[in-house]
Amino acid sequence: MTVTAVEAPERPAHRDPNVLRWLGAYTASMVGDSIYFMALAWAAARTGSASGTGLVLAAGSIPRALLMLGGGVLADRLGPRRVVIGSDAARAVLVLGLAATLVLTAPTVGVLVAVALLFGAVDALFLPAVGALPPRISPPGQLARIQGLRGLAARGASIVGAPLGGVAVATGGPVLAFATAGALFALSLPLLLGLRIRPLPAPVKHGGTAVGDHEERTVAKEKPTVTEGKPAARQDLVDGLRYIRRHPLLGPLMIVIGLSELGFVGPLNLGLILLSEQRGWGAAGMGWIVAGFASGAAGAALLIAVRGRVPRAGLVMCLTVLVGATGIAAVAQIPSVPLAAATAAVVGLFIGLAGALCGALVQTVADPAYLGRVTSVSTLFTYALIPLSYPATGAAIALWGTGPVYAVSAAVCAAGGAVGLTFTAPRRAELPR
Repeated sequence: MTVTAVEAPERPAHRDPNVLRWLGAYTASMVGDSIYFMALAWAAARTGSASGTGLVLAAGSIPRALLMLGGGVLADRLGPRRVVIGSDAARAVLVLGLAATLVLTAPTVGVLVAVALLFGAVDALFLPAVGALPPRISPPGQLARIQGLRGLAARGASIVGAPLGGVAVATGGPVLAFATAGALFALSLPLLLGLRIRPLPAPVKHGGTAVGDHEERTVAKEKPTVTEGKPAARQDLVDGLRYIRRHPLLGPLMIVIGLSELGFVGPLNLGLILLSEQRGWGAAGMGWIVAGFASGAAGAALLIAVRGRVPRAGLVMCLTVLVGATGIAAVAQIPSVPLAAATAAVVGLFIGLAGALCGALVQTVADPAYLGRVTSVSTLFTYALIPLSYPATGAAIALWGTGPVYAVSAAVCAAGGAVGLTFTAPRRAELPR
């Protein structure tokens, strides 16, 4: 009698000590980020220069935009865990060093700009690497759950980090706040050092139709071009961009991410401030609407973390983007704060669900050897390029008002979902079971 070996079932991500170590390190880093940015804003304000304050707060976005793609190359060359550990160590040293400096002298615009530039450069390395880690610590079937857990951690960090930073600033000024942020970056290091890294898995086919055999062979040819030993970093970057462009699923997904983020982030950040001023809702009203967005997004993250898989993930992703875009347009037409907050919660739920599914699809379909570069491209839209649209958003609202600008933003966001539906690969993409 032949005995067939039965493969042990996968351990759910929320019960996997390896995933929980990564999640703890990620959460500590994100809370540290929130406290750092609050402390930086307060320290800049204490210089007494409004223009200097704006320069300090904007400085970090420059190296993120310039170095993000290079960060993806580095993550693929050195391995994402090494880059994340180095990044958090560098951030801890930088921020704790700033705290020590401010004990001895008052903050100056020059010092704060220099720190913001260095912090932004390290962030450009950290963000692609931390996004490329999940496939190295968990099997493919758990990657959607990890995206949900990551979303919950990010929302929780925002909720905890801002009040904690405020208490630190009120108690000990920016010095205590920077010291707290640095300590949290340092706290992530032993957790990251304890991670067990899995061998690089093979790319996953999605439903047999999203990535066909011929397409798999075509994409597989896009390996780094080796001239002498390892290819040059520039060639690595070119190979990564070519891999994304020729991939039947990743190329369309990058378009979906870019358009949906462009249509969503402006109204949520700068647009909401101006909308609240025009409607007389004030800071409290804006806070309730932001809380609505956050609660909806947290609900989406919790849903993914619990379920672990959504059938027909690609189709659901595209449709939820379309529903969320409709809600964006509606927010600018609602006269009361409670109704606007409820609508914002619906937008957060659907856009958050789309984002989690998109992230899971990217991580499961990408060749792990390219995942750092793939993650750097998707992260570039959110953390580097989209903030550059804020001046245009502000100018447009000043000229035409919030209603038309929100409608255009909603149309851009909806275009992301529509583009996804026009391609066969995203429409038929499935998450692994």
